[in-house]
Amino acid sequence: MRLLIRELDYFFGALRFFTRLPVPAWVGHGEEGLNHATRYFPAVGLLVGLIAALVWVMTSLFWPKPIALLLSLGATLLVTGAFHEDGLADMTDGFGGGWDKARILEIMKDSRIGNFGAIALVMSLLGRFMLLLELPDDWIVVALLAAHAVSRFAAVALMRLLEYAREDALAKARPLAIHVSKRNFYIAGATAALPCLPLLFLFGNLLFALLLVAAIVFWFRRFFHRWLGGYTGDCLGATQQAAELAFYLGLLAHLPVVRGT
Repeated sequence: MRLLIRELDYFFGALRFFTRLPVPAWVGHGEEGLNHATRYFPAVGLLVGLIAALVWVMTSLFWPKPIALLLSLGATLLVTGAFHEDGLADMTDGFGGGWDKARILEIMKDSRIGNFGAIALVMSLLGRFMLLLELPDDWIVVALLAAHAVSRFAAVALMRLLEYAREDALAKARPLAIHVSKRNFYIAGATAALPCLPLLFLFGNLLFALLLVAAIVFWFRRFFHRWLGGYTGDCLGATQQAAELAFYLGLLAHLPVVRGT
């Protein structure tokens, strides 16, 4: 019983950090709990994907596909508070306007959005909408569940590969900024793999999607290490956004061949 409560505490800690969803009042705020919460990042993504899928299913009964997908995407923004989108915008502004580590980190801390961040947000939102629009209707639910879980695991993988870049203890991601243990990494990976199982009938596309996500992680790992010597919370948000896009791209690859047309 104590073990179950501890794991629930870890899960709800991750849920509180990454979403606007309410959690029980007994959930702790300790750094140790947040450190262990990394194992549940994909689980939080799975829940966000489930909400997006439910909104898609319900709204598609009343409105055309583009409207239903737009409402589904809006639901994810509402549930997460655009947490990852904010990270993408800050990261893009930082690297777009900075010329060294100190300046990049300074820009990334600025709450105002710049030209680079605005462009990245438009591309991310429009990209996800267009990619989902191209998916067959009967793929969308599974694609949403898998993409949201896998893209959160991509952030965990980046944390596993890099150290935290900021030196200030007050940074918003600092309580989660650890070198992820093998156990937490494997648990997160297993969770991300579960919603991918229904896509095994598209094995080639699924494999390509996962390879694209892996490529995103390793490219960001090299890029962030070169410029920052590690990652920040904004880097993790950008990784999640890019990985979600990459996953949808992989599922759509060679789609006419898959359909037999």
